[in-house]
Amino acid sequence: MKIPPKIPPESLVAIIDSREQLAYDLSPMQMRTAALESGDYSLAGCENLVTIERKSLSDFLCCVTRERPRFEKELRRMSAFPTKCVIIEASWHQIAMGGWRSQVMPASVQGSILSWQSTYSIPFLLAGDRREGEAACRRILVGAANREWRRLRTLALGMTATSTEGVA
Repeated sequence: MKIPPKIPPESLVAIIDSREQLAYDLSPMQMRTAALESGDYSLAGCENLVTIERKSLSDFLCCVTRERPRFEKELRRMSAFPTKCVIIEASWHQIAMGGWRSQVMPASVQGSILSWQSTYSIPFLLAGDRREGEAACRRILVGAANREWRRLRTLALGMTATSTEGVA
């Protein structure tokens, strides 16, 4: 049996949460909208393995302040996933510079990121801007799909080898 070592991105289906307001274009993957229990992006068939949360800077500032309890609840859910990430469409430097309308201090925002990463074991990717966030999301999803593909391929090839050993 010949099983390819990688799955082509064109055959993947990215799931975009139905509440996501400014969805990324994840082509060449196919895209489908559905309600996700956690995060904004996942993969069809891997919704319990992969979750990505996308945040614009203004949205993330709300997560640090008035939406903090809701966001921490989301982080607790995400922590159970093998592949998880929070993508922030801003850079560390942009956060350090502040300059937003919110009263939250840049050091508090940075401290929250560092604390949440260690508390929940979730990487926070400061992508810089939306375009880079979109590219990172695409790469994370394709990488996760190929890891799962390799795991299943190894199982299938092992089962094939085992099933032909006793044949004379």
